[in-house]
Amino acid sequence: MTLTVLLAAGDGVFEDYDAPLRAAIAKQGLDAQLVTDAPAQTVDYIVYAPSSPLQDFTPFTNCRAVLSLWAGVERIVGNATLTQPLARMVDPSLTQGMVEYVVGHVLRYHLALDKPATSWTPVVPPLAQDRCVGFLGLGELGRACAGALRALGFDVAGWSRSPRQLEGIACHSGTEGLRAVLARSDILVTLLPDTPATTNILNATTLAHLPRGARIINPGRGTAIDDAALLAALDQGQIAAATLDVFRTEPLPENHPFWHHPNVTVTPHIAAATRTETACDVIAANIARVERGQPLLHGVSRHNGY
Repeated sequence: MTLTVLLAAGDGVFEDYDAPLRAAIAKQGLDAQLVTDAPAQTVDYIVYAPSSPLQDFTPFTNCRAVLSLWAGVERIVGNATLTQPLARMVDPSLTQGMVEYVVGHVLRYHLALDKPATSWTPVVPPLAQDRCVGFLGLGELGRACAGALRALGFDVAGWSRSPRQLEGIACHSGTEGLRAVLARSDILVTLLPDTPATTNILNATTLAHLPRGARIINPGRGTAIDDAALLAALDQGQIAAATLDVFRTEPLPENHPFWHHPNVTVTPHIAAATRTETACDVIAANIARVERGQPLLHGVSRHNGY
C-alpha cells in the first residue's frame, strides 16, 4: 500500500524535503507519496511546521500521526482540533548545533572573550572546575549541552520540572531547587519549553537570586525571560551580560533595546536549526514505527505541553 504523506510546512519547504524525505522513507522499506495537497481523508501522515497555513486537523480522520519539523511544539500542542498523536523533532544535527552554540558562548564568557583587553593587564580566568554553569531545562538539548560542559571540567548544575538524575551534574527540581541552581550559576543557560509554567521564569525576583555579575545565555524560548527585568538587571550590574537567540517577537524589532545594549549579544535564532537530511531520517523512522505498531519516538504529552 502506498502511504500518503502531507508536507504542511509553508512556502519553500517542499523543494528542500521532497527528494530526501522520499529517499529516507524508501530506506525504511515503505512506499509513500509526498504531497502538499490531497483529500484530507486520504492522508496517512502529516509532516508539519508552524509556518504552515494548516490549522484545522479535524478533516484528517485517517491520519495516524503528525510529525513536527520543529523541536518546539508550543504553537501546535494546544490546537483543539489536533487529536492525532504528535511527535516533536529531535534531530541529531539540531542537538549538535545547540551543543556547539552553548559551549561556544559559555567559553566566550568564561574566558572573557566578550571583553577584549584594551591594555596590557593580564587577567587569568579561573579553570572550568571553578566556574558553575547552571541549566534551566534538562530535556534532550539541556542534557546534551550540560554533558558537553561537564566533559570540559565545568561545575554543572541543572533544574527541571520533574526530578532527574544525571551523572556528574547536580540536578534539582521544584521551587527551592530553582533557587539553589540560580544561586550558584556564574553562567546560566535556559533551555526550557514554552509553557505557562515557564513564562517569565527569569524575572526581577529570580534574576536577583543569581550571583552578582552572572551571565545569561538563552537559546531556548524568548518567553522564559521578562525583557524589562533583564534590561534593568543589566543596567544595575546584577547581570553582567546576556546572549539571546530567541525572542517574544521575531524578527526582533529594530527599535528593541536589546539591539543597542552594550552588554547584550543578539543572534537571529540560529542556535539549533533542523538539518534536512537528518530530520528526514527521524521522520521516516517514526513513520516506520507507527506502521509496525510501535510507539512514536519523541512523542508529545498534551498535558505537559512538550
